[in-house]
Amino acid sequence: MQTIKIKNVDEYISSFPQKTQQLLKQMRKTIKTAAPKAVESISYGMSAYKYLGRPLVYFAGYENHIGFYATPTGNDMFKKELAVYKTGKGSIQFPVDKPLPLALITKIVKYRLMENEENAIVKKKK
Repeated sequence: MQTIKIKNVDEYISSFPQKTQQLLKQMRKTIKTAAPKAVESISYGMSAYKYLGRPLVYFAGYENHIGFYATPTGNDMFKKELAVYKTGKGSIQFPVDKPLPLALITKIVKYRLMENEENAIVKKKK
């Protein structure tokens, strides 16, 4: 059996049911607004964003939730705000039957931007 290779985020989003598409579009817009210089792609079979050549955040659609991945440190820094959501080591699950916490997503993305900038400065100094 041959699997279809998704080429871009538009294709990725359009592969989901309408309700999920709306949430994925909100997630995408929120990330792009918070990180306008981030490079968008498909990586690990999901929507991915890089900034300064390093991973920033990822998101993915599932049947019952939107997965958000702010690895490696996004979850730790926002533990209190994320307490109401199911989380894993590097994942956050936002249920599809509730509004996305767009302000919190923006804060996490901006935190990850700052981390990538700091890591780039440290790398330059070496």
